[in-house]
Order: sequence, then structure tokens, then C-alpha cells
Amino acid sequence: MDITQPGSTARVIMIVAAAALGGFLFGFDTAVINGAVDALRDSFGLSAGWTGFAVSCALLGSALGAWYAGRLADRFGRVRTMQVAAALLAVSALGAGLAHSVATLILWRLIGGIGVGVASVVAPTYIAEVSPARIRGRLGSMQQLAIVLGIFVALLSDAWLASVAGGAEHALWLGLEAWRWMFLAMLVPALVYGVLVLGVPESPRHLVARSRPHDALRVLRQVLGMTDEEALQRKL
Repeated sequence: MDITQPGSTARVIMIVAAAALGGFLFGFDTAVINGAVDALRDSFGLSAGWTGFAVSCALLGSALGAWYAGRLADRFGRVRTMQVAAALLAVSALGAGLAHSVATLILWRLIGGIGVGVASVVAPTYIAEVSPARIRGRLGSMQQLAIVLGIFVALLSDAWLASVAGGAEHALWLGLEAWRWMFLAMLVPALVYGVLVLGVPESPRHLVARSRPHDALRVLRQVLGMTDEEALQRKL
């Protein structure tokens, strides 16, 4: 049974929303390449095989990131691991947008994929660990909602950028083609994600696992608004 104070639900929702941005970036990174496929092929003179690999290579990075995400989160904490994911996604967006060859594009997409894989594992874990039991299922669904929103926003921004430029292969701002701005657009949510997760508390479960019960109690008081010491000890 959760013994939480009025107003604690709003705090938890804000914390969960910050973490769920990892899901938004997952969806955005997965979908953003769709608007750039033809322009990439023409810009770099790619064969069908290389075009397919350039499009799908981020999934290889995602698999790698997901494989190691749990170990990183257990060793360094959920929050720090989400910060690393945000940094990887930000540099990937910048690198892919400024790529001068298909090789560098693939490299940056792989790096971004690692960030996506890490975020897709750690964010839902963190959400489950900070959410009160009575609303854990509803808050957990925010991650899935964020993924769908990320896909939608990526496709919408792709269409808008291509429309403004007159085609994804045409120059837009600063002499850069519209397809490059499609990747660069991910810088915004990646940086927002990185800034927001700087302000969220560490998971109480991780703190207990790292023999820091006093810090875990502090987080429970801060996030859930719990003041009853007996209830806190039971929760811990």
C-alpha cells in the first residue's frame, strides 16, 4: 500500500515525463531517416545495398546499447546512464547532419543507435522504480506513448523541412540540404532530455543496491512525499 502525500503524484509525473523523453528520442531516431532515404542515395551515389544499410545501421547500435544498458545502469546509476544516452544522441544528430561521406553517416547513426538502445532499456526501468504502485502501470505507458509521439514528430518535421526546401535534397539553411536538417532537428529533444535528467533523483532501488539506504529514503521523501518513518522503512 502506498502512503503518499497530496501533490506527490504531480512530482512523480514530471520526473517520469523527463525520463520518458528517452522513448521520444527512440521513436524520433527510428523514423527520421525515412524522409532522407532518396536524398542520401543521390547525395552519396549509393547502391540499393548501401542505402539499405545506411538506413538500418542504427538498429545495430540499438542492439548493442540495449545489451550493455543494464550493466551500465547497475554500475553507474539510472540517471547517469540516461545522461550518457542523451549525449550520444546529441552528438549523433550533429554528426549525421554534417556527415561528409556515407561512412561517417553510418558511424554517427551507429552511435545514435547505441544511445537509443540505452535509453529504451534504462528509461522504463527508472520509471517503474520511481512510480508509486497504484499508478505504476499508467506511468509506465508514458514510455510507449513517447515512442509513438517521437515517430509522429520525426515524420512531421521531415515533411515540413522537405516542403520548405522544395525537396529533401535541396539546400535549406546555411547551405545545408534539407535531409541534413532532418538529422540536426534531433539535437533539440536530445539536449532537452539531457538537461531534464540532470534534475531527476536517482532510483531508490539503485541506491539501496549500492548500499546507500539513507539516500534512498531521501528520494522517497522527495518524490513520494512520504513522511511516516514506519511506512518509509516498509517501502525501503
